[in-house]
Amino acid sequence: MPLRKFKPTSPGRRFMTISGFDEITTDEPEKTLVESIPSHAGRNNQGRITTRHQGGGYRKLYRKIDFKRDKHGIEGRVATIEYDPNRSARIALIHYKDGEKRYILAPLGLKVGDPIESGEDAPVRIGNAIPLASIPVGSTIHNIELTLGRGGQLVRSAGTSAQLLAKEGDYAVVRMPSGELRRIHVRCQATIGQVGNIDHENESGGKAGRSRWLGVRPTVRGSTMNPRDHPHGGGEGKTGPGGHPQTPWGKPALGYRTRKPKKTSDKLIIRRREKKGRKK
Repeated sequence: MPLRKFKPTSPGRRFMTISGFDEITTDEPEKTLVESIPSHAGRNNQGRITTRHQGGGYRKLYRKIDFKRDKHGIEGRVATIEYDPNRSARIALIHYKDGEKRYILAPLGLKVGDPIESGEDAPVRIGNAIPLASIPVGSTIHNIELTLGRGGQLVRSAGTSAQLLAKEGDYAVVRMPSGELRRIHVRCQATIGQVGNIDHENESGGKAGRSRWLGVRPTVRGSTMNPRDHPHGGGEGKTGPGGHPQTPWGKPALGYRTRKPKKTSDKLIIRRREKKGRKK
């Protein structure tokens, strides 16, 4: 899946790179597994912006992905590898022997015609969803359940993977892509392999317009705004924030914790994720 580069015919083309799409086998999604999603442009039911920098972009249909992988004991085959505009990973259409069709996240190395299974008795093979209790220690996994039966919630982005390090009683120790060590119940399912489209992180937009195609609106620095719009605004010429960096609503912007602790999940964390930046 090499990246595709362009000749520098314009400033926007000079640094633009896109995916090669070599693994894609069809450009038509399965009609029974798509639905329309209305665009709200980051606004709530009162029309007020609750999430900034959203709006516009191409219209797209949502592909229904089988994150639960609860079709146990029935073998399927990979029919197509497809592009999904709603996520960074590729998706694979699975045709099961009983006639049902489902989409799954396409792991690295999965090809058309490969067999797919899920459940305790499924073999340890790329793309198969198996409880952690039946996965060998040291295996690379993705699409991991955090709550039994809820479906995969962890490690679903393109190129990501986790590693099963150990099993201790009712819990398995998994190393997340961030470096965090976390305990997860051994009955929770995970999919074998690494999520595909590994070159996604190396893509370069090349120009602001490409972000607009994706529905991302511009972000403006607070120091260029008026005082009524941002605490950093105002002043003659270029001026600093005049104190600690703040959000548009006056809260500290750096190092201030705003997330409420999740007691049910935090107690299972063995080691926190590695902090970015220079190591001391």
